[in-house]
Amino acid sequence: MEQRLANSFTVTVNETKFIENALISDIRVDGRRPFDYRNLIIRFGSEDGSSEVQLGRTQVIAFVTGQLVQPYRDRPNEGTFAIYTEFSPMADPSFEPGRPGDSAIELGRIVDRGLRESRAVDTESLCVIAGKLVWSIRIDLHIIDNGGNLVDAANISALAALSTFRRPECTVEGEDGQELIIHPPDVREPLPLIIHHFPVAVTFGFIGKENIVVIDPTHHEEAVMGGSLTVTLNTNGDVCAIQKAGGDGVLQSVIMQCLRIASVKAGDITSKIKNAVESYNTQRSLRKIKRHNPSSTVSNVAKHHA
Repeated sequence: MEQRLANSFTVTVNETKFIENALISDIRVDGRRPFDYRNLIIRFGSEDGSSEVQLGRTQVIAFVTGQLVQPYRDRPNEGTFAIYTEFSPMADPSFEPGRPGDSAIELGRIVDRGLRESRAVDTESLCVIAGKLVWSIRIDLHIIDNGGNLVDAANISALAALSTFRRPECTVEGEDGQELIIHPPDVREPLPLIIHHFPVAVTFGFIGKENIVVIDPTHHEEAVMGGSLTVTLNTNGDVCAIQKAGGDGVLQSVIMQCLRIASVKAGDITSKIKNAVESYNTQRSLRKIKRHNPSSTVSNVAKHHA
């Protein structure tokens, strides 16, 4: 992965010195301290399984969909999931439409690795008929604006969308137990995914000869940083994945410092995701009650008889 993840933004020598000198005084160009995150906003669409995340100026939209497919032969009792990324040319002039570039593929891999290797999503619960039919979950990530640190924003967006996605309930009937019935949402309530934990990605940038560490780098900082480190962990402190990109080697003491900071940040982000999902579920329940409100039916019947 390139050190700037397809960031076409370039800075002058004077701008580079200004950023580095400010960091020596523990101040960043946007006014944050080295280990402060930008403002995080999580929104959801009207449909289940869609989310929009804003991290400062960075904006990512995620959509989760599911379809029934044949399972892999070596895992007949497990569903599957895959991540696809799309970089809009509006987000950054270096993004080209059409085939996903190396940066888009690498971004998807980092998010995928954190989710897959930590087995955050219960894939066994996605099995409908062992060896024949399982649910395949697809996550589409759309980069709308590249303001820096796409990895963290994309990761949060994927987790938020997965948390609100619901698949139709299926039952198997028939004499041979092979007749599949997919129940529509108005007959049976769709089922949410079983998510064991939230693997949250926290990215650090290394800037200047001193290798000054900052968290959640902006596109300005990505243009001058020598390397980055993305740590994916959950609130239990379990490290799910580590990605080091570009630059020189990092001291063990620095990595341990990053892990300690990332653990705290992951807890904060997890709380924000869960609170946002809880609010969405409340609104969803209210919408459902309005759609099935029996009082309106009763009043209509009363008017008719009157």
